[in-house]
Amino acid sequence: MSSASTEIAHAAARMVVEEGLEYGPAKRRAAKQLGLTGRGDLPDNTQVEDAVFEYIEVFCADTQPAELLALRELAALWMGRLAEFRPHLTGAIWRGTATRLNDVHLQLYCDDSKSAEIMLLDKGVAYEVGSTKGPRGEMVDCLSLTVPCPALNEPIGLHLTILDRDDLRGALKPDARGRSERGDLAALQKLLSAPAAPVPAA
Repeated sequence: MSSASTEIAHAAARMVVEEGLEYGPAKRRAAKQLGLTGRGDLPDNTQVEDAVFEYIEVFCADTQPAELLALRELAALWMGRLAEFRPHLTGAIWRGTATRLNDVHLQLYCDDSKSAEIMLLDKGVAYEVGSTKGPRGEMVDCLSLTVPCPALNEPIGLHLTILDRDDLRGALKPDARGRSERGDLAALQKLLSAPAAPVPAA
């Protein structure tokens, strides 16, 4: 990694942790602030994630583990409630970089794309419908809720990406380092039993 990429990665990591930014916007803003606007200078997400782990270890070691645990427990609660839709946790909470600024991101693999909405309506749960990019680049529905997190004493965003059941077949493909991008409830419970452990290899 070039010195420019390293500089951008560390500046982006601070924004990710301190402001809750996603990697893409954090990288672009960091590059702009540093005057490093060449596309070849942008680090990849793996490099930013490494910098995020470093930042957390140096500046947030006394608070982040408890916040991550609270968010993982909240995710597990909702995964249990949504078990019929084969929920998988993804994002910072799954990867282990989350703080209280991060939302819970679950992917639901449904036989019927409207079945999760129907269940939420039946239970009187308020949500908003948006869209996000699916696994093949197509736009898919994303249901967004605000749910209480007693352990953090504040509300947390919960986003449910609605995917087709067939998408589950490729969902656990590992990344370049052999780590999974998402996990089901059983995998999350393993992390909860050893909260300091890294995301397991697929």
